[in-house]
Amino acid sequence: MKKALQIPNAPAPVGPYSQAILAGGMLFVSGQIPLNPTTGQLEMNSIEEATHRVMKNIDALLSEAGLTLDNVVKTSIFLKDLSDFQAVNGIYASYFQGVPPARETVEVARLPLDVNIEISCIALANG
Repeated sequence: MKKALQIPNAPAPVGPYSQAILAGGMLFVSGQIPLNPTTGQLEMNSIEEATHRVMKNIDALLSEAGLTLDNVVKTSIFLKDLSDFQAVNGIYASYFQGVPPARETVEVARLPLDVNIEISCIALANG
């Protein structure tokens, strides 16, 4: 059985997908981009600003499910330019104070709405 999460504190999907799916004791969070859910504007003046916005969007979805970033076991980071890796890595690390999740970071040719970063994750909802 699966349950879709749709909340106003994270950007509405820009396609036919759910913001997050709760299934089998796990929360699968769709890729989040630096879209501010309140203003509907992209926050991309810098990779640092974009990364903070993406992490805030992820945190809002986790919170709706009663979870925190400590529940995250896996992330996937997609960057338009891998030379942004160090800046993203520093900000990303500040959000994971305990044991950081497993992850991969890859450079991609293009992302939705021509953003410079997208992050998805999987979190444990039970345990």
